[in-house]
Amino acid sequence: MTHAPTISADAGGHVTADGRHIGGVMMDMRNITLRFGGVVAIKDISFDIREGEIRAIIGPNGAGKSSMMNVMSGFYVPQQGEVWFRGEKRPQMKPYEVARLGIARTFQNIALFDGMSVLDNIMTGRLTMMKSGLLEQAFWWGRAEREESWHRERVEKIVDFLEIQNIRKTPVGRLPYGLKKRVELARALAAEPKLLMLDEPMAGMNVEEKEDMSRFILDVNDEFGTTIALIEHDMGVVMDLSDRVVVMDYGRKIGDGTPDEVRNNQEVIDAYLGVAHD
Repeated sequence: MTHAPTISADAGGHVTADGRHIGGVMMDMRNITLRFGGVVAIKDISFDIREGEIRAIIGPNGAGKSSMMNVMSGFYVPQQGEVWFRGEKRPQMKPYEVARLGIARTFQNIALFDGMSVLDNIMTGRLTMMKSGLLEQAFWWGRAEREESWHRERVEKIVDFLEIQNIRKTPVGRLPYGLKKRVELARALAAEPKLLMLDEPMAGMNVEEKEDMSRFILDVNDEFGTTIALIEHDMGVVMDLSDRVVVMDYGRKIGDGTPDEVRNNQEVIDAYLGVAHD
């Protein structure tokens, strides 16, 4: 499962030991500060995400990781700083507008429609791509019928890719936790994202489920070339999967680099060991 570390870095990109090409900067978070009233959740943090890489965001509970991902996905608007995506400064946008840019995500707490089938849940990931109007969809004729058939073909390919053919017609509410996580990943992939953000994709999973999810994350990155940003508490998973890791603690950035660089960073070690802060 181990993901080879990045080597041969240059200004134009990277070539990894397993032959993957990592390109230029896709998303650039510049001096992000986020406050909730008098509480500073993120304090002047900058980092970037490069095309084709797996970029991890880690830190102890309450470090501000999910808040950062909410800024990245457009749910939160920072009081200070800028978000750049593919060379352009991103203005304040609604989440669905961010999705249309090619950014999709999963959530720390599963956000699926329990009464709908697996297939229909995944289909909701295609909504921003559908062009037919409400009336056409209501009567399911003409363009709406052709469009849905085409989108269902795309969804069926994702179902095959994630090996969930046998549950495709099952209501999501009947599924065990690990499979629900996989369905949520499928829905995000249905949006054909350029950047896929995963908020604790392994949370609550047993060892076997973590191994399966890790394999799928690597496959998405390798086979689709999808850039991935993930938050994860399992350090073994993070060190195996990631090309680079940014570490947060109390809303500050305390480390940024390859897994080996982060693993040997004394400030990171202190944060995880609970060393008292001055």
